[in-house]
Amino acid sequence: MNRRTCIAAGAAAFSLLGRAALAQPLLKTRNVVFVHGLFADGSCWSKVIARLQRNGVNCTSVQNPLTSLQEASDAARRAIAAQPGPVVLVGHSFSGMIVSEVGVDPKVTALVYVAARAPDAGEDYAALAKKYPTPPATAGIVFDGEWGRLSESAFLHDFAGDLPAEEARILYAVQQPFKKSLTTEKTTNAAWRSKPSFYAVSAQDRTINPDLERFMAKRMKAKTIELQASHLGLVSHPDAIAALILEALAA
Repeated sequence: MNRRTCIAAGAAAFSLLGRAALAQPLLKTRNVVFVHGLFADGSCWSKVIARLQRNGVNCTSVQNPLTSLQEASDAARRAIAAQPGPVVLVGHSFSGMIVSEVGVDPKVTALVYVAARAPDAGEDYAALAKKYPTPPATAGIVFDGEWGRLSESAFLHDFAGDLPAEEARILYAVQQPFKKSLTTEKTTNAAWRSKPSFYAVSAQDRTINPDLERFMAKRMKAKTIELQASHLGLVSHPDAIAALILEALAA
């Protein structure tokens, strides 16, 4: 076997091993609904979705309207209702609130939080966050009337800091504006109190304080992993996030 053939064979074996590693859990559920947070759209889950689809998982990414908690929750509920069976609900960043709110749905079997907010029912998340140092990205939010976005500088350095600049700029271009009032609303449910929960902490997060993420994960008694990632660990570490979701699907 020549050197080129050896390299090709090795690459193929690595690919197969990677796919086998993701496929190890015996899945009890094969439907996943994703919800995105602020400064993003539903495409932010694309890398994770591709990995799960290779393992036979049915994936749906909600286009969160980012207008009100009620409207965002309704969009997630419609996606859950459309699934052919039980669902694992996955949220990033702000959408952890949506996961907590709508995750009480009987069709939802487990919850996955990715560097996400996880307030208790009726809890003032802003007050909770103030117990920790303010992350740098907060200063990069700019408003046009009632609608907010993250500046390009803050997006590249504080939101997507571990991504190549070219990739981060593409994600910056598709970020959706959010309504200012959305960030002050409170959940009425804390689904993590009654559903199996999983949490991915981003240790290099400059959008949500990593110690706050650790606190929320510990409080919910979640199966927790920690990634050396920016706030966009779902983009920079899709294999680890997909593996965590597969664990939730097997729960």
